[in-house]
Amino acid sequence: MNKADIAREYRKKHGMNMPTNQLARIMYEENKEAFKDKEDARERLRYIEGKSGKLNKTKFIEKSDFFKEENRPYNPYKLPESEESKYEPFILKAKRLAVLSDIHVPYHSIEAVTAALDKIKEEKPDSILLNGDTVDFYGLSRFQKDPRKRSVAHELLAVNDFLDVLQKFGANIYYKLGNHDERYEHYLMHKAPELLGIPEFKFENLLKAKERGMQVIGEKRIIKANKLNIIHGHEYPSVFSPVNIARGLYMKGKVSAMQGHNHQTSSHTETDMNGDIVTTWSLGCLCELNPAYMPLNKWNHGFAMVELDTNFVNYEVKNYSIYKGKIL
Repeated sequence: MNKADIAREYRKKHGMNMPTNQLARIMYEENKEAFKDKEDARERLRYIEGKSGKLNKTKFIEKSDFFKEENRPYNPYKLPESEESKYEPFILKAKRLAVLSDIHVPYHSIEAVTAALDKIKEEKPDSILLNGDTVDFYGLSRFQKDPRKRSVAHELLAVNDFLDVLQKFGANIYYKLGNHDERYEHYLMHKAPELLGIPEFKFENLLKAKERGMQVIGEKRIIKANKLNIIHGHEYPSVFSPVNIARGLYMKGKVSAMQGHNHQTSSHTETDMNGDIVTTWSLGCLCELNPAYMPLNKWNHGFAMVELDTNFVNYEVKNYSIYKGKIL
């Protein structure tokens, strides 16, 4: 299928009311092997919509009655085309989901990760969500760095080795970008912007995502697993609470939700005036607990398992803590 055919298929699927820029982003994210960037996808949409030139527009209108100019989004004042994009959630469909957060390869705890994988082997989830900061990217940090630490090349090799192990469990893998994973693109933006958009340098290609059948979730998108909202935690500027991280998440989001990022296991439950229960969870990490930059902290190891009802509404969370390699 060529680019124009893909564009026609997406325009028919999403209708004429979806703005071209928004549709281009979706089309590019789901067909990165076909388009070099979002702008390439947008230009192909403009082409099939008859907006790339008068001659093409005339030919296009003759060929199809589906795309008509009057069906475009309401714009009576003919304002310039907007670059606005919508912040949309990622819908994750699964029956049993394992959520692993803050592994920080190559600074992972072999003992803690092994305990989590043992549970995955026992529970056999059909999907595994790597909920941010799977790789540390210490070498790309904007903070002062110890030159004796592992190189970026080593970190990429190590995280790919980890993904090789994870694939053996036969589950669908979803890779959410956390603030540490995002260090890679931020580095390119500041130090090597000419490399942005080149397929060989895209983060998902460095992880062999397409080859693994692994979906990468970026743009700080909320993940929805039935009615449960899952974020890494850096989507908010800060989540702080003198009680626990989960309560801080509740105060920010006011919906049932789960996050990692703060490396602490906690939960918080409140009932609203309608009698509906709202619960939030924060997950423990699977990395070293006493790094040199913060040897004293409140961190603990942990992960979660989520059972998802086939009604796409209900769910059950088991938020596990790990102590000395044993699940509590």
